[in-house]
Amino acid sequence: MPKRTHERFLNAASLVSLPAALRDRLIDDLTPQQAAKLTTDWTFWARNEQLAPPGDWRVWLLLAGRGFGKTRTGAETVRARVGAHTARRIALVAPTAADARDVMVEGESGLLAISPPTERPLYEPSKRRLTWRNGAIATTYSADEPERLRGPQHDLAWCDELAAWRYPQAWDMLMFGLRLGADPRAVVTTTPRPTKLVKALIADPRVAVTRGTTADNRDNLPPAFLEQIVRRYEGTRLGRQELDGEILDDVPGALWSRALIEAARVAAVPDLQRIVVAIDPAATSGGDSDETGIVVVGKAPAADGGGHGYVLADLSGRYTPPEWAKVALAAWRSHGADRIVAEVNNGGDMVEATLRVVDPSVAFTAVRAARGKVARAEPVAALYEQGRVHHLGALPQLEDQMCGFTSDFDRAKAGYSPDRVDALVWGLSELLVTPMAGEGMFEIYRGLAATGGDGR
Repeated sequence: MPKRTHERFLNAASLVSLPAALRDRLIDDLTPQQAAKLTTDWTFWARNEQLAPPGDWRVWLLLAGRGFGKTRTGAETVRARVGAHTARRIALVAPTAADARDVMVEGESGLLAISPPTERPLYEPSKRRLTWRNGAIATTYSADEPERLRGPQHDLAWCDELAAWRYPQAWDMLMFGLRLGADPRAVVTTTPRPTKLVKALIADPRVAVTRGTTADNRDNLPPAFLEQIVRRYEGTRLGRQELDGEILDDVPGALWSRALIEAARVAAVPDLQRIVVAIDPAATSGGDSDETGIVVVGKAPAADGGGHGYVLADLSGRYTPPEWAKVALAAWRSHGADRIVAEVNNGGDMVEATLRVVDPSVAFTAVRAARGKVARAEPVAALYEQGRVHHLGALPQLEDQMCGFTSDFDRAKAGYSPDRVDALVWGLSELLVTPMAGEGMFEIYRGLAATGGDGR
């Protein structure tokens, strides 16, 4: 390759960033041999996060969403180490034998497909073996059969979809045998799930962790996939795990679980009998202040008279009082809400006054907590358990807060106030929760209702 071509671009991304005329001239400068070599040069085509990280790591854990290019990354890493003569005995381990064959070896991004003809290994399916011309040998294993990994030794392992392995013992057996050569290493490519093994690897300082999302590889994914799959699941629990590569774990003792919320998700709502905007205002405003919780909820009547609640929007954020008033009032109008409900323990009359400065006509209900946050939230959590509350689409920040809200929630330890949850609880309580006589869950003040007013 001409020297000036090397100087102009180092990878495909930098080449694409050049002006078209310069890019075309650089490509024209390549000889046929150089062009042919460039098409199989992974260091040129790969994104930075697809290249092995520097450093003295023993395990490289690549946690990424579907379509990120994990399989290609694993296969190319094996190919590179074989070509550099740093890998002679390789273990290819997948959740099942079929996965190892269909994905790691024969898949569209598997070892056979990504290897140029001059480097392609001989594949012997009956022996579960690939053999390269330089003598390197890779053997496929199923994580469903941990005992098969007892005994064989390797200097490189590629582990695919580790989070889906049924038997963690397979990892243990593999690690015991990863002891050949001067620098044995393991590459793990997986969509994350909160398994004990995955969490242990993330916590291990000797493990190099790379994270990625489906969107990182957007330029190489079919538009139909992005349209149908990404748009459908974006923001949902499943989407955050499978597309964004997040590890979503349920907190022990939390009043809500992600499975419970996922089961409550809907794509549309029926005709609603009532809609309210609930506010849990922050006591102060500023960069370090708590958020002001603003959640829009509605109620649909039911044949049994109980009704179902629908969480329509989470507009919470850090606002000054005039800002949160404008956000809440805009939601009140756009959703056709009949009332704004706000907690007034901290702000008192200021909350209603702030709203009425912006719009004097607002229908307002003040609520004052007489019990703790958990006691107020428990009846609402019970409604979810009964299948009577549904989320319209994805509300990830609210749902994160819900799934971290435990019966012994400690604001100081958590580092935040659960203002989104508080607003949710106030709204759904207004629509669906009837306090038991004498329980004193909260006191309700409906504007001037206490003195015979119209309740606005």
